[in-house]
Amino acid sequence: MKRLIPIVAMIISWVGASLAAAPTTLTSLRVIHGLSNEQAKQAVPVAFEATVIYFRSYEKTMFVQDGDVAIYVQATTNAHLVPGDRILIKGTTRESFRPFVLSNDITLLHHGASPTPVPAGYSELIRAEHDCMLVSVRARILAVDLVMSSDVASTNLQMLTDEGTIDAIVDSSDPGQFHGLLDSEVEVTGAASNKFDGKMQPTGVLIHVSSWADVKVLKLSLTTPASLPETPMNQILTGYHVQNLSQRVRVHGTITYFRPGYAIVLQSGAKSLWIQTVSTTPVQIGDVADVTGFPGLRDGFLALTSGNILDTRVRMPIAPQPATWRQLVSSGNAFDLVSIEGQVVSEVREGAQDEYVLISDGQMFSAIFRHPPPARLVPDPPPAMRQIPLGSRVRLTGICILDDSNPFNVQVPFTILMRSFDDMAVVAEPPWLNIRHLVDLIGILLFVVVAVGARGWALDRKLHRHSAAIAGIGRLRARILEDINGSLPLSEIIQQITELVSFKLKDARCWYRTADGTQLGNCPPDLTALRIVRHEIFARSGSPNGEIFAAFNPLAKPGATEAEALAVAVSLCTLAIETRRLYSDLLHRSEFDLLTDLHNRFSLDKHFEVQIDQARLNDGIFGLIYIDMDGFKQINDLYGHHIGDLYLQEAALRMKNQLRSDDLLARLGGDEFATLVALVPSRAGVVDIAQRLECCFDEPFELEGYIVRGSASVGVAIYPENGVTKDSLLRAADAAMYRTKNAKRQVFERASSHNGLSLTRKKF
Repeated sequence: MKRLIPIVAMIISWVGASLAAAPTTLTSLRVIHGLSNEQAKQAVPVAFEATVIYFRSYEKTMFVQDGDVAIYVQATTNAHLVPGDRILIKGTTRESFRPFVLSNDITLLHHGASPTPVPAGYSELIRAEHDCMLVSVRARILAVDLVMSSDVASTNLQMLTDEGTIDAIVDSSDPGQFHGLLDSEVEVTGAASNKFDGKMQPTGVLIHVSSWADVKVLKLSLTTPASLPETPMNQILTGYHVQNLSQRVRVHGTITYFRPGYAIVLQSGAKSLWIQTVSTTPVQIGDVADVTGFPGLRDGFLALTSGNILDTRVRMPIAPQPATWRQLVSSGNAFDLVSIEGQVVSEVREGAQDEYVLISDGQMFSAIFRHPPPARLVPDPPPAMRQIPLGSRVRLTGICILDDSNPFNVQVPFTILMRSFDDMAVVAEPPWLNIRHLVDLIGILLFVVVAVGARGWALDRKLHRHSAAIAGIGRLRARILEDINGSLPLSEIIQQITELVSFKLKDARCWYRTADGTQLGNCPPDLTALRIVRHEIFARSGSPNGEIFAAFNPLAKPGATEAEALAVAVSLCTLAIETRRLYSDLLHRSEFDLLTDLHNRFSLDKHFEVQIDQARLNDGIFGLIYIDMDGFKQINDLYGHHIGDLYLQEAALRMKNQLRSDDLLARLGGDEFATLVALVPSRAGVVDIAQRLECCFDEPFELEGYIVRGSASVGVAIYPENGVTKDSLLRAADAAMYRTKNAKRQVFERASSHNGLSLTRKKF
């Protein structure tokens, strides 16, 4: 019996250890949601019920919610699930930006109602406070675009809220009437998520929308893009206004790159940051520094602007991280100090930089050394380019710069930004027996066989043709850059770029294809017998702008000239397309007040003239209401300008809600507003709206914990009763407003005198 006791103890111990080792299956979404990434990467088994709020079947992308918690699920089902379906999910946890579930079985239980969407703003969404939950967002549509994901088309809505821009992806390939809703106010309902860079750092807000039924139009825009007036190109900045309410932040790390007057890069562990600065004060790479600035994005990557640098002079150099081509194209090393080995195949000296084209793991990439900025009006010549024998194997050290911030792209092109020529170390000289040496040997044989005069004549002709080709390429490139900043249509500029590539590649056929399939250039009718080289033209944000192609004889081997020519084409196409997009954005900013999102004085003047012309032709009546807020200065003095700005925004929203769809509300400046009341049958219609505008201030304003009471004085002018020109109507409405304000003041002073008060006090 005594001999059995140790054996029984061992068995009990083994069974207990086995039970302890087996992880417990989690059945509560709230518990799963509360896991840390460290816990989630242990692949904890789960089995829980939740409601589908979004499901994209062809990508197996799913968001589910239970009560006030939600999570992302990588689905493995072919079932046709819709929002509102109650399902049982079995799977295991994984780590990411936050824990998610990799499912292995999904069972449909029944269909029910979707959760009530949570109203959300930009600040809450960028902080991921409602991550994966069903939310509703109110915003104004800036752009409606067809985009591709997994070769399936959907519609991207770029929207503007009071605090920032938000993208929404609608699972529909037919934008339909929404192309006519630019600048309209909408309410979008969908699953909340973020956009990320390669290090899974949030860089924006993305709402996943199941269908157009989840996009509700609140207010149609009064204008269409086709109705906008033309602005001279040299005057587009006259209406440019920016108000950035972002707070200054401080970051700390080691300096890994510095270009005076341009940028500095800090690195701390696995985190790196690009910082724009105009400082030219010398700093030492390898020093620890504190930098303050304002948060923003650079080509979709986290960045600081207006950087102010404090070099602590404490040395803490960063050792470059050894990397391969495949690691760097995975986009996880943005702005990191890295080292990579490759073989030099081409060298190009340009006016502002030196570029080396290298091959690593059979793939091409570039390394760039940018010349120091000139310190004098007459700049010194740039330092001599370091000559590396072609075919040499080198080890590069520098900052990894990526062309695309989307971490879900399979391969993201990258460039190594060198700090000095010391960042390129030759590991191995090129072998003696190479193509260049063979050409030299053939030249020597030809020199022996052919007379000295004939060889000299041949070299002279070759040099002449080469010089003519270089001159032609330079003229064509200069003309393209001039047309990009001119009025030539974008399609004709793209056509010129394809011609430039064909010229550089000895008449190889080249063409450009947009995202919707439109082609420009010289596309061969039959591509099956040709070797096709394709490069995507990446956008600063969103999906690529298109693709550029070149066709070659299948027997011709790829060379450095191909990569260089297509890289030039991609750069020129990107510059042309983004320049035209910037023009459209600035045109919108010229007509709207950035604080309240109302029309500005310039826009009011244009609509005023149109309203007068319509009233004159139709013998109609319209009204002008002048609004001045009472006691706005006291609000700023007592609560600060931030509360004052919030008060203006809330007041603007209240006033807009009192108007009809055809009426126009504009901010003239400060606390002064004006409303154009479209054609009305009589003065009474305008007076009724004016009274509603005045009464909308009766309710107190709740602004970040403050209760603020406000009021406004209004004045009415009627066309043609009080004037037939813009200026006369404005004077009449302004005078009427001041009569109202004076009457209020007299009533208040009489009341104060009756009560024995010695000071007057305005209501706010």
